[in-house]
Amino acid sequence: MARDGFGRRRTTFFSWAFFMKILIPLAVGLLAALGLASCHTGPDAMPQPTPSPAPAAVRDTLAYSFAVLGCNRVDNSDLNLAANPSTANVPQLNQTYTELAALKPVPDYLFFMGDMVLGYSPDSAVIGHELRAWVRLYQAAPLSRTSIRLVAMPGNHEVMSGKNQPSFAGAELAWRNAMRPYIVGSNGPGAGGPDQLATDQSRLTYSFDYKKSHFVVLNTDPVGAEATVPLAWLQTDLAAARAKGSKHLFAFGHKPALPAPGGDGLRNGGSMWDVLEANHAEAMLAAHNHLYFRSQQPNYHPWQVIAGNGGSVLDASASPNKLFYGYTLVKVFTSGKVKAYSYGRDLPANGYLGAVTTATPTTVRDSVDLTWK
Repeated sequence: MARDGFGRRRTTFFSWAFFMKILIPLAVGLLAALGLASCHTGPDAMPQPTPSPAPAAVRDTLAYSFAVLGCNRVDNSDLNLAANPSTANVPQLNQTYTELAALKPVPDYLFFMGDMVLGYSPDSAVIGHELRAWVRLYQAAPLSRTSIRLVAMPGNHEVMSGKNQPSFAGAELAWRNAMRPYIVGSNGPGAGGPDQLATDQSRLTYSFDYKKSHFVVLNTDPVGAEATVPLAWLQTDLAAARAKGSKHLFAFGHKPALPAPGGDGLRNGGSMWDVLEANHAEAMLAAHNHLYFRSQQPNYHPWQVIAGNGGSVLDASASPNKLFYGYTLVKVFTSGKVKAYSYGRDLPANGYLGAVTTATPTTVRDSVDLTWK
């Protein structure tokens, strides 16, 4: 290579031409190839568009809710009609009313599932007197002035003449008369019919609809058929509800189809469970057993929820973690999900009729997904 006067190398014309025409295009091509390769996953791959962000999850909202409880009456040894004509456990009952009224939103319904008074009298006038006193107690509570709708149903204490005694027509009449404002249907079975009922049950066992759901209220101790429910009527009613598009089915009654361990329930409870299963009912909610208990039979979908911890002396069979008074709240969501929450407070230190204090706060003791699945 030629040098200049200072001894430095001089670049010839040929060298510049080689650099400009050969090396630069080669470098540019190599860089382009490397850039293209980084965007390809294979020899035939095409550039992919940037994926759109995933849509935000739809928030599930509450469609409606309802509360259930039963078994709030006092023991016979604590009967004092002069001081407490309602024969209810007043401190526990008023505390539950106060808490329900404070919920936001207030539940749409309160289903009171029997044994609200001591009853067990062959004199229907006595039963009617206790029930009317119970109604006055409810009407004095702030809860009665909210938007909640009370639905009451009889237990064995309201319709039987005594322990292990039969139900009688006079008690059924006393119930219908005293509880008229809290009976919300009349489409139940009459006397006779496929279920061979001894008395008219049309306002003791009935059904109604609310927000695409179907509710069935059951008298579990009809005259002449104690500890049973009318299965023929129930099957027809539930099938009709499903046929017209009801999305949820709930049954309510005092005695459970599936009792808690150590408790008793319906004599035809197994057959009733087949009817609930066949019609895709989510649950039966009941009381009678004095505790909170839930169960689901193997190979069946419906849940049995027992909320018999309203204020009566709790069953001896109740496990230590079930020794609380309260109520159960069921929430139905717009997605179709159904969830239940058991709210409870510990027993008063000075006995079951003792005052409720801040020492026994109410908390969620259990929850369960009742959604049919």
